[in-house]
Order: sequence, then C-alpha cells, then structure tokens
Amino acid sequence: MIEPTGNIRRAWVVGSVACLLSVLVLQLALSARANSITWDEDDHIYAGYMSWKHGDFGLNPEHPPLVKLLAAVPLLDLPLKMPPLQNRNFKHEGFLGGKDLLFQNDADTILFRARMAASLLTLLLVVLVFLAAREMFGTGAAFIALGLLVFDPNLIAHGAVVGTDIGLSCFMFGSIYAFYRYVKAPSAGRLVVVGVATGLALASKHSAILIFPMLLLLAICEVVGDGKAAEGAAAAPRSKWALRLAAALVLVSAISVGVLWASYGFRYQARGEGRELNPPLSEFVQGLSRPHDIRLLSTVARWHLLPESYIYGLADVRMMSDFYSSYIFGKVYPKGVWFYFPAAFAIKSSLMFLLLLALAVWAIASGRLRAWREILFLTIPPAVHFLVAMGSGMNIGVRHILPMYMFLAVLIAGAAWKFIQQDRRWAYAVVALLIFQAVSTTRTYPAYLAYANELWGGPSQTYKYLSDSNVDWAQQLKSTRRYLEQRGVKDCWFVYFGEGVVDTRYYGIPCKPLPTADSLWVDEPAEAPPAIDGPVLISAGDLSGFEFGAGPLNPYEQFKNLRPTAVIDYGVFVFDGHFEIPLAAAISHNQKAGHLLHAGQLPEAISQAQQAVALAPDAVRTNAMLGDVLAAMGRAEEARQSYQKALTLAKTVEPEFQVGWVDGLEKKLAK
Repeated sequence: MIEPTGNIRRAWVVGSVACLLSVLVLQLALSARANSITWDEDDHIYAGYMSWKHGDFGLNPEHPPLVKLLAAVPLLDLPLKMPPLQNRNFKHEGFLGGKDLLFQNDADTILFRARMAASLLTLLLVVLVFLAAREMFGTGAAFIALGLLVFDPNLIAHGAVVGTDIGLSCFMFGSIYAFYRYVKAPSAGRLVVVGVATGLALASKHSAILIFPMLLLLAICEVVGDGKAAEGAAAAPRSKWALRLAAALVLVSAISVGVLWASYGFRYQARGEGRELNPPLSEFVQGLSRPHDIRLLSTVARWHLLPESYIYGLADVRMMSDFYSSYIFGKVYPKGVWFYFPAAFAIKSSLMFLLLLALAVWAIASGRLRAWREILFLTIPPAVHFLVAMGSGMNIGVRHILPMYMFLAVLIAGAAWKFIQQDRRWAYAVVALLIFQAVSTTRTYPAYLAYANELWGGPSQTYKYLSDSNVDWAQQLKSTRRYLEQRGVKDCWFVYFGEGVVDTRYYGIPCKPLPTADSLWVDEPAEAPPAIDGPVLISAGDLSGFEFGAGPLNPYEQFKNLRPTAVIDYGVFVFDGHFEIPLAAAISHNQKAGHLLHAGQLPEAISQAQQAVALAPDAVRTNAMLGDVLAAMGRAEEARQSYQKALTLAKTVEPEFQVGWVDGLEKKLAK
C-alpha cells in the first residue's frame, strides 16, 4: 500500500507542476504575440544570429552571448535577408543592423520564435525555484513559491522578452542553490554543478560577477556557523572545513571562467572573419572615468584573461552607469539616486508579494522560522544584489533587481508554509492572496511591463512614478495600430520611445515621427514644424523627459500638464488639439544643419542653424551648432559669441543635465 500511495502522490505533484507551468507558458506566449518589439530586442537577436553564422561577438558586446545565442537558434533555418555590415560604431551597427534584419524580413515570426526560445530560461528558473523550495521547506512551500511566480507580473513581463535579466536570474539562483546543496553534502559532482551554473550566469549578464562575493559570504557563514557540512564532515574541524570551502570557491571560479570562454567559442577576438571592434578595445577603455578601471581592464586585455568582447562589455557597463539619468516620483535626476530601487521594488511588486514578505520577516524575527542555513542562502544573495544596484547609478528598471524575487519567493514560501503547518487557517489567507495576485496580474494583460500594485494606483499610474522598462519599452505598437484603425486616424504625430531602432511602418502606424533623444542618437531625420495639430501620440518614456533632461530641456514638457484623450497600454498617451513645439522644431533644423555642415554646404547649413536658434534661442545645442557653422565659414568672432552663449546656457539652465557640453565648448573657445 505504501508504494502506490507514493506513486500517486508523485504523480499528483508532477501533474500539478505541469498544469501551473502550462499556465505560465500560455501567459508568456500570449504576451509574446500581443506586444511589439521592445527597445533592445532587435539588437540582441541580430547579435545572436551573427554569432552563430559568422562567429561575430562584436555587435552587442555590452552583454555576454548566452541568451542571444539561445534566442537565435530557431532562426537558423529561416531564409533571412541579411543587412550588410557597414563598420559603424558597434552600437549603431548592432541596433541598426538588427532593425534591418527584422523589418526586412518577417519580423513577427522572427520575434515570436526568438522570444519563445528565450522563455525556456523562464521555465527552467521556475522549476529551479520549485525544487529549491521543496528541498528547503517541503512540497507545500514549493507550491506556494510556484504559484507566486507563475502569476508574478515582473516575471511575466520579462519572461518572454529577448533580454538578459531572466537568464541572469535563472543561473544566479541556480548557482546559489547548487552551492547550498554542495555545503549540505559535499561532492565533486555537486561542486562542478556550482561552477557550471556560475559560468552560465557569467555568460548571461555582466552583473553575474556578484555571485562571487555572494558565494564568499555564504562560505564564511558556513565556517563561522557550525563549521562543518551537514553530511560527510561531522568530525571535520572548522579549519579543515574552511580550507575545503576555500578550495571549492577557487575551483568554482576556474570552472565558471572556462564556461564563459566556451560561450565565446574559446576565442579571444570579439569578431571573426578579420573584422575589428569599432572603436578598438584599447581606444574604447580610455573613455572610462576612473583611471584604475582603465588600468585593470587594459591589463586583463593585455594578458587575454577574458574574451575581448566580455572585457569590452564590462567597460561599456561602467561607462553607461556614469551618465544615465533617473526618473522617480515624477522628477528627473541627472544621475542615479540611492532610493530608486527601494521605491521601484515597492511600486512594482505585487501586494501579495509584499504582504507575504512582511510575514516572512515576522516569522524570522519571532523565531517561528529557524532554518538558519536556508535563511542565509535566501537573504544574503538578494541583499548583496540590492545594495550594489542601489549604488550602481543605472536606474532604468526593476528588471535589474529581478534575481532578488526568486530568492525572496522561496523565503516567503517557507515562512508561509510554516504558518500553515502551525495553523491550517493560514492556508485560506495564502490561497486568497494568491488568487488576488493572479487577478491583479491578469488584468494588466498585455502590458505587464507597466504593472504597479494597487497601493500606487495600479498600472494606469505607473508612469507618474517610474519610466523606461518599468512602463514603456516601446512595446505598444500593435495596440496603437488597433486604436488608430478603430478611429480611422490617418494623419497624426508620434513621439515614440523606440524611434530609430524600430520600424513603426511595419506595424501599420501612419503617424509622422517627431524627434526624440534616441532618434537623434541614431541620426534618424524627423521633420518637426513649430506647431502641430493632433492627434499627437507620446510614449511614456519620452513624456517623462528623462532622456532629454528636466524642464526646459524636454521638447514635450507641456504635455505633462495636459489631460490625454486616451492612454494605450498604459504607455502611449494621445493628445488632441493645437500645440506649439518650437524646441522640437529647432532640433529638426539643428539636425539638418549638422548634415549640411558635414556635406560642406555652408550657406544652407547657416540658414538651418539660424532657424534653429530663432526657434530655441536658449538651447545649448542650437547655439553650439550655429557656432560650428560660423567657425567653418571663417567667421571666428561670431562663432565665439555663439559658443560663449552656449557655454553660459550649459552652466545656468539645468546645468546638472548639460555637463557634457561644457568641456567641448570650452575647448572650442580656447581655439
């Protein structure tokens, strides 16, 4: 009788897990179909495809290759029309080449295949969480953790996106879980698993290097705690256990670096077929703001200690953190702020998650949950990740702390299960909260990225507090097309967050583009007149102004105080009426002036530059461009006057956001 009962129980567990995973797959697939391409996906897909076909790891070196390679696997049998390489700056080459790859072919098919391949990591992650919770706290806790994640809005939002955050979450959690199993029962096989999982994390995202201090802290806790493994080391003295863990960490490091090299084909050079990075690594690292970073990465490169593309990415991540602006609680900051991630966590986490997390803290504080090894393994890694994120300066999305949720989900589940075991009435409360979360998350479909919990007003209010991938990652084009078609709109304007890296025409958007910070970055022309008539569509990311800068630096600042006619997927705002947009028009003229100056057509260039200044006399960029044209025409004194005005404006009008102009203008004046 015992064996059949065990088999029935096992079948029930497997069947229940399969059902919940099926629900997750359905949500991921529907999301992948409903949402248009997000900001980074064409770059990632193109880079992965080129890595397979040409051994080229130089198109998207800012991220390691593992997730990109996985996403590109279903594309290898497609007869794709490939864009020619143009030896542009690596980011322009990657983003614009990716745009051409997708939109010169069947973008929907490419995107869906790539997304579903990437979502395999989401499924693996959820299974790992289930297994960890079951081993640490029991089957009941495992199902609570599984139910929590299957309807977690942040996991669903990023679970079917070709990005690096789920890959990092999967293998970071996997490496810590594998180390937990190793310290419980040390063996060579378990140690190899730790090393491989850590290596896969390194091959997923650069921030995976945080695993090493996490493992070190956990090892120290093991030594200063019982000082021995749970099994097989009962008689071993503390010193011997410490040496064994130290040796284990060295071996894990060696294995993980080997796995990282394997992901690059054991080749140092970033690009195959005789191509070089643009700019070269030796030149690129000189742009780092900290001399010790330059020395460190240059030394690593000189001795080929890590793949060239990986080193390049480390430098890029460091540079990006220096200049990223932040948007939080409706205010734009020129740099990252320490309270960004605590606020984002409070806004973007479901109420159920927050309530049960508070319950878990109470369980630990009151002594109801006393599994100290498990508690340490589930709290130290997210604490390290969270503290580093708070100081990173890269405040562009809660996705950057996504790995935290996996550890906390297991901790929450363990605490909730402990309460249920002590009093079965807790089961009703936990089930009710799970149902509440499922309803709350499902109601956000398909705009999971914009989720905010009910304490903050739900997803319709997220844009007031956060921006970028928390709300608007340029994914609303399919819903936007339906909105325009239903109303017969053929003449409109669009300030689109993905302008320049996404082809809106592919999605049937008839609107004329207006300039954005990103369209300027890729030098995509946009004809903006001084005044326009609606409908005017503005992405939440552009409405916030976090890329252009605060107040008068944002060409679309006036729209913040207007009531929109409609809001599409919580991220595209529709405004009707007549609007003056002189700064946007000035940006268009400024861009034309730059093109004409480069072409040597100085009379035409001066005309465009003067029109730009007339429209925006107090803008740094317009006065600086006029100075450039005047200098090219040999009118040095007039050029000096324009440069001086631009410099004065840079130092007095929102100066914290215009620091980047100062050095260049001072050098021009010095000439």
